[in-house]
Amino acid sequence: MKAFQEGAYIKHFQYGLGVVTESDAERTSIDFDLHGVNKFITSIMVVEPAEGTPPKRRGRKKKPGSGASRVGSK
Repeated sequence: MKAFQEGAYIKHFQYGLGVVTESDAERTSIDFDLHGVNKFITSIMVVEPAEGTPPKRRGRKKKPGSGASRVGSK
């Protein structure tokens, strides 16, 4: 099974419309408009191309405490 193109707008029968965020021969991640990010096994995933253009996505906010710690700050 070939990977899907990142940024492709697709329609899933259960989750609705979404944008492919990562894809390879094994796994595909899709950011759905209403359900957030879900991962699928690429070879058994059932989707179809969606019409139109995807809505603008806001940048994901980092959770407090994630990332590099502040060295030397008090």
